[in-house]
Amino acid sequence: MHKEENKLEGLRLFTDETGMLQHSKFGVIDRRHGYSTDDNARALIATVRHHKVFGDELSVFLAKKYLEFLLFMHKNSEGFHNLLSYEKRYLDEVGTEDSIGHALWATGYTLNSELPRMLRQLSKLLFDESLPSARSFTSPRAIAFTLLGLCEYSKAFPGDTNLKNDLRSMVNFLVDRYNDNSEEGWIWFERYMTYANPRLPQALLETGTILHDESLIRIGTESLDFLIETQFIDEIFQPIGTEGWYHKGEERAYYDQQPIEAACMVEACIVASRILCEEKYNAYAESAFNWFHGKNSLGLKLVDEETYTCFDGITPKGLNQNKGAESTISYLLSDLAIVGEA
Repeated sequence: MHKEENKLEGLRLFTDETGMLQHSKFGVIDRRHGYSTDDNARALIATVRHHKVFGDELSVFLAKKYLEFLLFMHKNSEGFHNLLSYEKRYLDEVGTEDSIGHALWATGYTLNSELPRMLRQLSKLLFDESLPSARSFTSPRAIAFTLLGLCEYSKAFPGDTNLKNDLRSMVNFLVDRYNDNSEEGWIWFERYMTYANPRLPQALLETGTILHDESLIRIGTESLDFLIETQFIDEIFQPIGTEGWYHKGEERAYYDQQPIEAACMVEACIVASRILCEEKYNAYAESAFNWFHGKNSLGLKLVDEETYTCFDGITPKGLNQNKGAESTISYLLSDLAIVGEA
């Protein structure tokens, strides 16, 4: 197996004829939890990015598998289901806003790629039919995911003015949240920080670039700098912990630390470096990436480089011994961002 193909081994281990399964117990796939659109959409982004960097056929094969899953979960203008049992029963009426946002990002990202034409055509169909559901989103992260998908779509179809209208409408929601909640000492979109925080400034930076709007780039930069200040302590990346998160005016939680936050920081900083032409952001990206490899608060390595799987996080007592799809995808996305370009 070539080194570039080995990077996809973790995805292969979690993927069967239906798609990517969600969970494992001690590294053994746990089929009882079935599948999710969240994970398959992020896996699609990872395989498309892998193809952009390496151009291999295995990434095309896996991308097709994850796109087939999204087609199966698609609900036309309602968006997508999110949860599917191992027996292929839908477990929800419609997916969460975040899951639909992930699917829109993934299909937009696929559309702006060199994958076979039929996969790009299907991606466009899924995106076009699902976008109306996103226009009523109220989740800032779901809006950020959708904006990232719209930015990729706009790169593929730069003359489409309707896309610009959707970009402007959705990004204005985040700008309003920023203006409502941001003040001295708290430069953020909400009164709290939870998960996937760097996606918000990343979306502002990307959207500002597409719309040639310096005010959006400024907000993206200010909020990312505040997030960096909050999550880098003594030059070590320490993600907001899931046991309590971080509410304005209160003590932040330090555990459990999850791979998704490290991966999001890697990608956001690489995007910032590209857009702002400031090398310091690449240094922050490298530091956040090294969180996976032991440069963290407990000095623990989360990645098995033979299988390209990743433990589910760091608890106060050590590693979470389970390895889930989200964690494995998160590591792959950050690794590919370091190797290539987010």
